[in-house]
Amino acid sequence: MVRPELDISVRQDSGDTIVALRGEIDIGTVSRLTDAVENALTDPPDRLILDMRQVTFCDSQGLGTLVVLNRAATRARTRLVLANLGDFLSRLLNVTGLRQAFVIQDGDKG
Repeated sequence: MVRPELDISVRQDSGDTIVALRGEIDIGTVSRLTDAVENALTDPPDRLILDMRQVTFCDSQGLGTLVVLNRAATRARTRLVLANLGDFLSRLLNVTGLRQAFVIQDGDKG
């Protein structure tokens, strides 16, 4: 079995920190995502944007992690934004009732 991958790149854009994700957010990759977001929150940006354009899968552990990271951003007085959701993630947030828990940004910022 091939181990799922999650590539993470972080860059600054004005007052925002953009964390671009590519691959799968699941039980095998959430710790890397958590580390990247926690590092970005050490010097809290105005907004922390998770660019989800190239995310191909997200399981329940991934969804739970996104909720926890959203809370961590709120505690750091930063707005966590999910940007460029694909159809899969958009549908998943709708079905689970979590869409309203997040700030969603469509269009290009990632």
